[in-house]
Amino acid sequence: MKKTLYSGAGLLLIGVAFLAFNILSGRLLGNARLDLTEQKLYTFSAGTERILAELDEPLDLYFFYSDRATRELAPLRSYARRVGEVLKAYERVAGGRLRLHVVDPEPFSEDEDRAAEFGLQAVPLDRGGEQIYFGLAGRNSAGNTQTIPFFPPDQEEFLEYEISRLVQSLAHPALPVVGVLSGLPLNGGFDVLAGQPTPPWMVLEEIRQLFHIESLEAGIDQIPEDVSVLLLVHPKQLPEPTLYAIDQFVLRGGKLLAFVDPLSEADSGMGSPGEMGSGRASDLEPLFKAWGVRLRPGEVLGDGAYAMSVSVDRGQRAVRHPAWLNLPPPALDGEDVSTAGLESLTVASAGILDPVEGASTRFVPLIQSSSYAMPLDAERVAAVDDPQALLGDLQPTGERYAIAARIGGPAKSAYPDGIEGRRDGLKAADNINLIVVADSDLLSDRMWVRVQDFFGQRIPQPFADNASFAINALDNLAGSEALIEVRSRGRFSRPFVVVEALQREAEARFREKEEGLQRRLADTEQRLAALQRNDDPQQALELTVEQQATLQQFLQEKLRIRKELREVRYQLNADIEALERTLKFLNIALVPLLLTLGVLAVWLWRRRRRI
Repeated sequence: MKKTLYSGAGLLLIGVAFLAFNILSGRLLGNARLDLTEQKLYTFSAGTERILAELDEPLDLYFFYSDRATRELAPLRSYARRVGEVLKAYERVAGGRLRLHVVDPEPFSEDEDRAAEFGLQAVPLDRGGEQIYFGLAGRNSAGNTQTIPFFPPDQEEFLEYEISRLVQSLAHPALPVVGVLSGLPLNGGFDVLAGQPTPPWMVLEEIRQLFHIESLEAGIDQIPEDVSVLLLVHPKQLPEPTLYAIDQFVLRGGKLLAFVDPLSEADSGMGSPGEMGSGRASDLEPLFKAWGVRLRPGEVLGDGAYAMSVSVDRGQRAVRHPAWLNLPPPALDGEDVSTAGLESLTVASAGILDPVEGASTRFVPLIQSSSYAMPLDAERVAAVDDPQALLGDLQPTGERYAIAARIGGPAKSAYPDGIEGRRDGLKAADNINLIVVADSDLLSDRMWVRVQDFFGQRIPQPFADNASFAINALDNLAGSEALIEVRSRGRFSRPFVVVEALQREAEARFREKEEGLQRRLADTEQRLAALQRNDDPQQALELTVEQQATLQQFLQEKLRIRKELREVRYQLNADIEALERTLKFLNIALVPLLLTLGVLAVWLWRRRRRI
């Protein structure tokens, strides 16, 4: 009896200790997390943590998710759970400066009205008319709002970036200022041949919707303090004071997006005789050298794999132009926010960028050629009448060439001793941020958009993502240093690599046999159809004894082939099912068995010690 009471008191004490431990750990270790995922999916980038730490006022985030309407959509629910966990982590790390509200907007409810108030729209779920919400809205104390209309599952790696961007936009709601310095008529010009003014380039109209544009003069000697990002387009022969102003702007933390060009097709200016190509070139050579990047002078990229089809003369068939390129997703960096998700970019007579050996900066290619490429002489490209002649000159080197690159890291001034009249400038910076593109023509209308006039309104119809690339790059650079640091993440849903390998191996083994059986089955069915077909309708079902025997033989052959096909298809999945059985045994039986044996071993060891 005494032993039983003692045992009961011990169990009670253990239970009390267990409860106390859970309560204390919940209070003291509520924010403790251990991220054991390979790609650190649940660990924020340093940039995100800095954005949250710098919040001056509380922000409200509203996560609109149609939970009930997606009960049958397991993949979407899994991703929605992931988004919800990330948002709760934001709220936790922000320490009270973010308030998360999870809303399930039922049809015709006040919650649905609130989603509409934020500008969110439901996405059709099926043809039956059912719609779902899966987006985020944020509001600051001044009433400014920002939204993510929908979280596409295929863009999961940029989930943290998009949420951090929304938070920063709410914390700093003023439109970023983009200073534009261009050697091309972005704001419109005058067509001498037509005798009338030309409209602004459509890319500038698109940029103007998201940023405040400030046009800068070519001879400017200082970049205004309110400029967040400097956009340089075909900067030809800039004077030294302007180059120095750009140098100092970048060193003091200003961001730069530069479109230079070894041969601008949109530049109508000409050099002296014999300099047909060089008269339409632009470069920032002294600055590039200090920043660790180089534009190859007098060279244009030729690419046989990405060559665009162009019309030389009206009525003539299109020919492939190896210096005019249509760049698909494999040519674009899928991990950088400026190029990820783009379907195609078009460039004309683009140049080649190289990292400078020994530079302290990082050179990350964003747009690259295929391996079926080589440098072409810019003068030769400028003078050629038939683009197909360039294809004959193409001798691919097997190397991939960079057309655009992101440059970052510590850098020194291109003018360490300053310039005349200005000797007190910055000498170096711990970190610079810029994107360089070796083509300016990709911004011109004819390279990416058809513009229609609709009752005096210009309606763009893009056929390439050139404007999206420019806006993505500006949007990324216009953010703080912290936002630029936010990296793309791994995917929450990891592929079953072993299963996929087994499936490929099984398919390689059995696909040929399956195809042979399919051919035999088709042949047998054709013979059956021919045997059963009769031109005389009255005798359609009358068969001789021999025909009936043959028909029966064909039917049995058909059944035998179908049985073999089922066996082959079963074998396709046999290895996968074997792996599944092994995993089930490990998870369901072996691991609990090992734990049980471990507990028994501890119990026996403690019992022997008492004896």
